[in-house]
Amino acid sequence: MAGKALRLAVRIASAEQRADNLKAAMDTRTVIDLACGIIMAQNKCTKDEAFDVLRSASNSRNQKLNELAEGLVNRFSGRKDAKAHFDD
Repeated sequence: MAGKALRLAVRIASAEQRADNLKAAMDTRTVIDLACGIIMAQNKCTKDEAFDVLRSASNSRNQKLNELAEGLVNRFSGRKDAKAHFDD
């Protein structure tokens, strides 16, 4: 009985961790997509070209892509919380 309870607890903890990781990935991807949209509007380019610009800037500045994207979105929005808002 104790073994079954332990296995269930491990499965629940694993599922919760997976859900947290997926939410974080969705937040990051949303900010990157917003930054791509800003670049697209400024340069009148496609999404792939905008992503290449963002990735190139990330590499040349030695900065994480999502951090660079968040900084760009924050500058244009005038806010400090460029994140997706998903219900928990």
